[in-house]
Amino acid sequence: MKLDKNVIVAHNESLATKHKTKLAHFLEENEGANTHIQKLKDFQIGIPSWALGTGGTRFGRFSGGGEPSNLEEKMADIGLLHQLNQSSGAISLHIPWDIPEDAEKIMALAKSLNLKFDAINSNTFQDQANQKYSYKFGSLQNVDKNVRDQAVAHNIEVIKHGEALGSKSLTVWLADGSSFPGQLNFREAFENTLASLKEIYAALPADWKMFVEYKSNEPNFYSTTVADWGQSLLYANKLGPKAYTLVDLGHHLPNANIEQIVSLLLMEGKLGGFHFNDSKYGDDDLTTGAIKPYQLFLIFNELVDGMDHAKMNHASGLAWMIDASHNVKDPLEDLLQSVEAIMMAYAQALLVDRKALKEAQQKNDVSLAQEILQAAYRTDVRPLIAEARLQSGGALEPVKLFRSAKVRESLVAERGSETKATGL
Repeated sequence: MKLDKNVIVAHNESLATKHKTKLAHFLEENEGANTHIQKLKDFQIGIPSWALGTGGTRFGRFSGGGEPSNLEEKMADIGLLHQLNQSSGAISLHIPWDIPEDAEKIMALAKSLNLKFDAINSNTFQDQANQKYSYKFGSLQNVDKNVRDQAVAHNIEVIKHGEALGSKSLTVWLADGSSFPGQLNFREAFENTLASLKEIYAALPADWKMFVEYKSNEPNFYSTTVADWGQSLLYANKLGPKAYTLVDLGHHLPNANIEQIVSLLLMEGKLGGFHFNDSKYGDDDLTTGAIKPYQLFLIFNELVDGMDHAKMNHASGLAWMIDASHNVKDPLEDLLQSVEAIMMAYAQALLVDRKALKEAQQKNDVSLAQEILQAAYRTDVRPLIAEARLQSGGALEPVKLFRSAKVRESLVAERGSETKATGL
């Protein structure tokens, strides 16, 4: 479905007076902050095609109804999100869950929804129908050359799908690893993986990037072939200038200093992008900012500092995407909340007094440095973000409008109550 523009206009008019008052107060308290509005308008967060349905755990899945059953419906849902927040203008496809049968038709649909195709994702972490060789003991690392060749061929096929849709990057996440000591030779696993990645890298178009994602554990629990940012960086450096590390916020060991990782990867010019989510225990795939909002701010603080130092464009310099699983929440509401949390952390990082912070650091004034950071973090930036949405044609309060317009009810009526999104 697509919201009538008049519905958004009426919603904004009903909140206009309150919004103007809040914005005026915010700008009075934060002089010069209006210069950040364009940056907020430009900043777009990719939505993965697998995130439009209800997620689950290994114990079960509880669908809420009205889920998209094909790629076109998934794109329509992302188009709806973008209508509401004007910050979700990109879609990231997962192959083979969402193979576009007619690329020209899909491109036309994307244009009508004001969407572009972000990084395209391969899948060698599960066996597919009619697959000749199993990935039970790994894919790109497998001791069997036939399995490795199959996994390489799949990634090259994914690149071709991405080319047809105007994508410019490939994300490779590997479930490869071992569950027990002695199961594999670590050195040979690394070498096999590197050799396979080199074949995929050689197939990249000249203007493409490869993102090597890492994860500390799961589904293998003794070792993973790309376990941390150091191993990912090793691969990226050995592959070449088109290879980068991709950071998923949930793919770290407990208490990892992700903001420091981000800073160093940016310094080396090897940070490719992000998969945003949040977690309490492990790779929980919770709503971004739901558990550790201050950590999210600190990450963006390093991002803004590092990207400005490297003279990178905030909107296009890195790949930004949500990667979450909505086990008990409406997927679209969850995504709206995640985008809002990301925009808040970004806006707060823009407010940090960089000059004052640098001076405090040079003087070893630890207390003042903390005051400067926390002053920005404690600032309610929602009026500024709402103004950016308003200027772009979005809703002042996206979740409120989603509910008042009865979007989920309309999707259930249109698609049924027993639908299940593909790929889950």
